[in-house]
Amino acid sequence: MNIFPQENRPLDVIPVGRVAIDFNPTDYNRPLSESQHFNKYLGGSPANIAVGLARLGRKAGFLGKVSDDQFGDFVTDYFVNEGIDVSHITRCTNGEKLGLTFTEILSPTQSSILMYREGVADLMLHPEDVDIEYIASAKALLISGTSLCTSPTREAALKALAFAKQTGTTVIFDADYRAYTWKNKDEIAVYTSLVAERADMILGSREEFDLMERLLSLPGTDEDSAEYWLGKGAKVIVIKHGKEGSCAYSAAEGSWRVRPFPVDALKGFGGGDGYASAFLHGLLMGKPLNEALEMGSASAAMLVASHACSRDMPTEDALMAFIEEKKKTCGEVVTAL
Repeated sequence: MNIFPQENRPLDVIPVGRVAIDFNPTDYNRPLSESQHFNKYLGGSPANIAVGLARLGRKAGFLGKVSDDQFGDFVTDYFVNEGIDVSHITRCTNGEKLGLTFTEILSPTQSSILMYREGVADLMLHPEDVDIEYIASAKALLISGTSLCTSPTREAALKALAFAKQTGTTVIFDADYRAYTWKNKDEIAVYTSLVAERADMILGSREEFDLMERLLSLPGTDEDSAEYWLGKGAKVIVIKHGKEGSCAYSAAEGSWRVRPFPVDALKGFGGGDGYASAFLHGLLMGKPLNEALEMGSASAAMLVASHACSRDMPTEDALMAFIEEKKKTCGEVVTAL
């Protein structure tokens, strides 16, 4: 299965949308109200995925908006140091600031996120910030669901989608649902399903698929979701179930169940971005679907066992060593459905 038919393009993947600042507490196992010490990291799901891809040796770009201040400097400098193309990251001109995310590590299995998302920079991406030449320079465009929640970033994402379809650029839709900024569930369903219908790959949790399918009257099972979206033209569907693992569906390579690699978890967030970046890297390498899923599961496990998200994305050597070592005791984590 080759979902990246455009071989000779300078960039592998261009994520679109959210880039933020994460503050993760170093006061473990206590509520956020009692946390006093934090580490600062680059955050936001599309940004984390870009870093994850770059760590694995992929050439990533980014299409987004950042604040015109020192946090904006932090983000762009971080990307440059990771080898990510920043030619289409632009600065806000009306004082908008990067979103801030304060995380809570209440226990290894209980985490929460407090986001400040009013008037944030990433939601100020305008359609005029999107050009067809940049989209055509990549094998794939990754659209995050949070980029669809409001204007003008919604129109910018849809313009990027239109250019991707024109230029044969593979479209990856990462549902990335965050309640902040969306007005109601019908709005979520309208815009997420609009992009999903034109995507070559859809990644999301069961909750995210339920929101996306709200107006479709589907039964709400993984099998029915996969049948519907594969019927719309998607080549790969991944439905995540948190600590229970995930299921993947492809008309070309069958259906697979993926269970997590066992680790001593530190936190309950960040795994999804590691999963996406390593999974996409595997497919870009030409790996069969089951092996790419194994790589995604391994990266997710490594991320929930670490303090940061972007900073702790693994290299390919570290990822493959982790898989080899873990499989000695836990065996295969990907099995046919």
